[in-house]
Amino acid sequence: MLKIAIAQLNPTVGDIDGNSGAIIAAMQRAAGQGADLAVFTELALCGYYPGDLLEEAAFLDRMQAGLQRVLEASRGLPGLVSVVGAVRANDGPGKPLFNALLAIRDGVIVAEYYKQLLPTYGVFDDRRHFEPGPEGACVLQVGDHRIGFLICEDGWNHEGRDYKVNPFTALREARPDLVVSINASPSDIGKRELRHKLFRTASVHNELPILYVNQVGGQDQLVYDGASFAVSPSQGIAFEAQRFSEDFQGIGFTQGRFSAADGFALPAPGADGLPVAEFARRQIVLGLQDYARRCGFSKVVVGSSGGIDSALTLALAVDALGPENVIAVTMPSAFSSEGSVSDSVALCRNLGITLFTHPILDLVKQYGIGFEGAFDRPLQGLPLENLQARVRGTILMAYSNASGTLLLTTGNKSEISVGYCTLYGDTNGGLGLIGDLYKTEVYALSRHVNQRAGRELIPDAVLTKPPSAELAPGQQDTDSLPEYEVLDEILKWHIEGRRLPAAEAALAEQFVAGLLADANGAALVKRIHGMVARNEYKRRQAPPIIRVRSRAFGSGRQLPIAAHY
Repeated sequence: MLKIAIAQLNPTVGDIDGNSGAIIAAMQRAAGQGADLAVFTELALCGYYPGDLLEEAAFLDRMQAGLQRVLEASRGLPGLVSVVGAVRANDGPGKPLFNALLAIRDGVIVAEYYKQLLPTYGVFDDRRHFEPGPEGACVLQVGDHRIGFLICEDGWNHEGRDYKVNPFTALREARPDLVVSINASPSDIGKRELRHKLFRTASVHNELPILYVNQVGGQDQLVYDGASFAVSPSQGIAFEAQRFSEDFQGIGFTQGRFSAADGFALPAPGADGLPVAEFARRQIVLGLQDYARRCGFSKVVVGSSGGIDSALTLALAVDALGPENVIAVTMPSAFSSEGSVSDSVALCRNLGITLFTHPILDLVKQYGIGFEGAFDRPLQGLPLENLQARVRGTILMAYSNASGTLLLTTGNKSEISVGYCTLYGDTNGGLGLIGDLYKTEVYALSRHVNQRAGRELIPDAVLTKPPSAELAPGQQDTDSLPEYEVLDEILKWHIEGRRLPAAEAALAEQFVAGLLADANGAALVKRIHGMVARNEYKRRQAPPIIRVRSRAFGSGRQLPIAAHY
């Protein structure tokens, strides 16, 4: 039996010393458990994705030094084959680097495979820095088993639709006993199920068992969920590692089937994934934890308006960092309702966090006096509304600077889409937690947070009050926008379209088709599309948001600002 150690780690981009140390520790653990093969993830040595760090000579030098440490450690672990993702130089024509898989045994690289399919869609830009590897299979003998290799995207073209090259073709001809695929596959709604379906089909079609090892952790906007798995033609999905946490698992493989490390049957993984709300919670919590940690923050601050968006942001921040590391600030103005403050007080009491009060009435009034004196016109209407948001944003940034806390923005995807936010105001901050959740999903996740806690963390008054920016007398969101149940379906179809999960796409398409059948509905769809286009400049200047869906604002959606739509 081939004994395999699956090292589902959380590498940090650029931390070669830390990553190589974690790899060596896992190698030693694998050897101590008698493993024949230890499998790590794509670019595990430098973290995925390093971007233009790959153009810096010092970074590549550190990468090579880290690899040497791994090779040296391997000399003390006789017989163990460690499969590690790293960067290798390309001495031939094309881009100067390869995205490489290195099989290391007794301090020597005994097999070297280069990623053949380099994605440039969505959040990926591998072709910017890497040259595609040569066509053909790479197979290594490990004990009595022949092991073939893939790197992430190489396994996603088994039907041959997206690339001219299909690495499975060469593997099928080489007939290894097992295919090992190392990955850095970011998570979004439905991604786990998509991976299982695709690789189950590939396994059956090519008659090849596949071990899929994926990294875990948050990196900027992206979150990697781990969920490494094993699939064989006879067993289907035979094994799955933990989601949203590091994991080290030992499994066995013999005669085309996976087993527990002791040879007994593996527990069958659950066919169903997480409910959408729970998935979103875990995705956002892990994303914030790693973003704060990697950027050197231990505490966060949030402007608390008494509304649903800031309430959910605060609840998720407490979930991620603990109540002692979350600060809220309420900043009432002349137009703030009584509930703006009282609901914030109740929320923060429920969450166990500190709430500061910083009224802005006098500041806004003084701005108005200065504005009229300088420009001979009163400050009123939309400029006055936006000023209030900008004063609040300035106060929050001042507190962030003074206290060393990370300011979290509170905008949701519905409002960010149509520009229902103030540049240099409520868009201030270092990270947005709910910017990839539509407003209807904000409510759904808020209810889930309460249900999961078994008590009212987010007060019912916050959940039931009509949403409002409270920047003008009696203002409500529906003064400027359609009901969110309508707006969100239009936005889903316009922004994500076929990228939505099938059932969700069908509902959105049917809903929008109904609107387009009516003149008023068609005019509304056109107006919303125009609002999305006109506000690209705001999104370009906004902080990063944690990606939950397959198409989030940020690196995965690139549209021009100065364009005619």
